[in-house]
Amino acid sequence: MNYFDHSIEELHELLVNKEITATQLVESTYENIEATDKKINAFITLNKEEALKRAQAVDEKGIDTDNLMSGIPIAIKDNILTTGIKTTAASKMLENFVPVYDATVVEKLHQDGAISVGKLNMDEFAMGSSSETSYFGNVHNPWNLDRVPGGSSGGSAASVAAGEIVAALGTDTGGSVRQPAAFNGVFGIKPTYGRISRWGVIAFSSSLDQVGVLSKRVKDAAAVLTSISGEDSKDDTSAAVEVPDFVKNINPDMKGKKIAVPKEFMGEGVNDQIIEVIKSALQEFEKMGATVETISLPHVKNAVPTYFILASSEASSNLQRFDGIRYGFRAQDVKNLEDVYVKSRSEGFGDEVKRRLMLGTFALSSGYYDVYFKKAAQIRTLIIQEMAKVFEEYDYIMGPSTPTTAFKIGDKIDDPVTMYMNDMLTIPANMSGAPAASIPAGMIDGMPVGLQIIANNFDDQGVFDAALAFEQATKFYEKQPAMKGEN
Repeated sequence: MNYFDHSIEELHELLVNKEITATQLVESTYENIEATDKKINAFITLNKEEALKRAQAVDEKGIDTDNLMSGIPIAIKDNILTTGIKTTAASKMLENFVPVYDATVVEKLHQDGAISVGKLNMDEFAMGSSSETSYFGNVHNPWNLDRVPGGSSGGSAASVAAGEIVAALGTDTGGSVRQPAAFNGVFGIKPTYGRISRWGVIAFSSSLDQVGVLSKRVKDAAAVLTSISGEDSKDDTSAAVEVPDFVKNINPDMKGKKIAVPKEFMGEGVNDQIIEVIKSALQEFEKMGATVETISLPHVKNAVPTYFILASSEASSNLQRFDGIRYGFRAQDVKNLEDVYVKSRSEGFGDEVKRRLMLGTFALSSGYYDVYFKKAAQIRTLIIQEMAKVFEEYDYIMGPSTPTTAFKIGDKIDDPVTMYMNDMLTIPANMSGAPAASIPAGMIDGMPVGLQIIANNFDDQGVFDAALAFEQATKFYEKQPAMKGEN
C-alpha cells in the first residue's frame, strides 16, 4: 500500500468495500518498513506477529463502517506503554522493559480497531531536538539522509514522511511533534493540554507533556485525535470536555478569521529564507479572506530558559524512579546500595538526560528554588496571560515552526544551547497548554519548512480548520522525499 497516495478516509472506504483486508494492509505496511527502514532507522521494535493476529480479528469481526480507524495500521512512539511489547524510551535504562498494560491512547486505538505495528525511535526519554540522543542510533531524515529528522518524535515524523505508515503517535513537551513535523514535511499536531490522557506515557515533564499525532494529511491526524481524545479517570490532568468528531466538523472557511503574527516569531534567530516562506503562507490566508496582523508577545523571549528550568526540574522528579532497584538497567560489580544508584544511573542514562537531570536537581535545590524554579513558574504565568489576551481578539497565532530547516547529523549535538534554541518558537504553546500544529509551507534547498498554527485552548477544531484550508491551497502532501544523501 502506497501511503503517499491514500488517506485514512480512502483506506477506510477500501476496507469497507472489501477491496482490501486489514491483514493485507498490515502486511503491506511491513513491506514498506522493510523496504525503507534500513535507511531511516525510524523503528526500534516491530510486533508483526501480534499485529497480524489483531488484523485477522478485525477482518473476522468485520470493518466498523462508522469508525475511520477500524483496520488502520498505526505506529507508536517508544515512550508510550504497550502491553507485551518493549517500551524503551530509546534508553539503555529501559532497553528490555516490557509493560504489563497499555497506555490509555493505545487502548483507545485498539478499541476502535486500529492496529499498532511497532514502536518508534526517539530522543532518549524525549530529551532532545534531533533524535540523535537515542541509545538505538540516529534517525535519518527521508528528505536528506545526512540530516536530522528533529526530535524528540523524530522516528514518528520520519516514518510518516518516508511512507512507512499512514499516521503515528508522538509526544510534545516543548515542540517534539511540531519541530520534527516541520523538518520532515508532514503535518503534526499537539492538542490542548488535557485533551488526551497521559496515563501510560513515560513522563518527562508532567505539566507540559502531551501526546500528539503526525500524518501526511490533516484529516488523517483529525481521525486519530478523535479516537484517542477524552477524559480518563486514571489521569487527573485529563479534561472533562466533549470530544467532537474532528473529521466531520472540519470547516476550512477562513473568511473573517483574524491571524496574529508575533514579531518575536519573525525576528532574531530565525532564518531569513524561512521568514519569506512564512510570509508567502500568510498571504495564502489573506487570499482566503483572513486578516493578518503583527502583534508582540514580549515575554516569549524568556520562553526557552523558562522551559528548560521547569522541564528539567520536573524530569529530575519523574526520573528518580529509574534507580536500578525496581525495574530497568542495573549496574553490575556494585559494592553497596549507593553504588547501585550511582552506577545504574551513570551507565543507564545518556549525556543529554544526565545534563537535564543535573540542571533540574540544581534548580530545585535548597537556596536556588526561589531564584530559578519559582521565578520560571512566574514567567510561565505571564506567557499564559499574554497568549490568552491575544485570543480575546484573534482566532490564531501563526509563524514559523522552526528557526532553521533540518541540520546535518552531528553538527549541533555537542552544542546544547544551540540545540535548545530549536524549540524557541514551539515552547510558548506548551507553556500555555494551547493546541498547536505544524503544516508544510514550502521548501528551502530541498528541505521542508513548517508553518505553525496555534489556537485558543480546546479550539483544536480550529487548528484543523486552518490547516486543512492551507493544505487544500498548497497540496504539499503530494510531494515525496528524495531519500538522497548518505546513511
